[in-house]
Amino acid sequence: MTTSAPALHHMVCNAGPQAFRQAWWQWGQPDAAHVVVCVHGLTRQGRDFDALAQTLLADAAARGLPPLRIICPDIAGRGQSEWLRDHTLYQVPVYVGAMLQLLAHLQQQAPITRLDWVGTSMGGLIGLGMTAAQALPVWPQGVPHFSRMVLNDVGPTLSWQALSRIGSYVGDTGHFASEAEAVAHLRERFAAFGPHSDEEWTQLNQAQLMPHPQGGWRQHYDPAIGRAFGDISQDAWAQGEAMLWQMYDAIQAPLLLLRGADSDLLPHETAQAMRQRGPRAQLVEFAGVGHAPTIVAQDQRDAVTGFLLNPLPEPEAQAA
Repeated sequence: MTTSAPALHHMVCNAGPQAFRQAWWQWGQPDAAHVVVCVHGLTRQGRDFDALAQTLLADAAARGLPPLRIICPDIAGRGQSEWLRDHTLYQVPVYVGAMLQLLAHLQQQAPITRLDWVGTSMGGLIGLGMTAAQALPVWPQGVPHFSRMVLNDVGPTLSWQALSRIGSYVGDTGHFASEAEAVAHLRERFAAFGPHSDEEWTQLNQAQLMPHPQGGWRQHYDPAIGRAFGDISQDAWAQGEAMLWQMYDAIQAPLLLLRGADSDLLPHETAQAMRQRGPRAQLVEFAGVGHAPTIVAQDQRDAVTGFLLNPLPEPEAQAA
């Protein structure tokens, strides 16, 4: 049985010297052993996965599969999670540390026997960092390694031009007189998400808003994230690519790669390389979509739920 809204939970995580309140949205059965973690993009929040979570729960129930526990965090500085006092802590290694603490907490609540990861953009980079942590003592005791992974419009090599485009607006959380004005603005800013109905745009962006201190509305994240993003130079990003490819090549889990056919962030050449090396990703591209697929459209949800819930082919067939 599915629910219409997730439960909001909090815990205290450490980010270097700072403790902060980590929030996550939880769907499904609280003690389910099969956990699916869904992590959002740079300025988004965990409610982006409402449509996918409800579809996963409904499909699992219809197939008679074991229950699911779907975890959708608000990464630090976004949504219901606390803002960090030091903007330099807004970086992927810090987020990986918080997610490791969250997994340990979830394991204490109810043992995990299967763990899947769905990461959109930044959430995918966090996922790559998590795979590297699997081989280290920091991995939470008793928590299994990833069973399956979904990377949504992200990979080890990304377009610097697209990163610069994103950086140009990250620090501006806006000031809108009404929710309707805010949703209209976000619909224009995120037009690359592809076609959505009016209702879908509203559902995607209502949770993206918070009251502005001067009245009206603004986006629900710390504008200092823009400062941290702007601190990354093109040379530093290029130097990090080799490490990201090492992380990718070491992945043992089956991997689904989603890509907007018009994405300016994940180059076509990178997606093809990801098919040929490491876990040899299964690539699904969506026409008329840029960066990034929202996993709201039925074909996008079907791709993810099928990958996560269908039995995997036998190793011989998979290699054929």
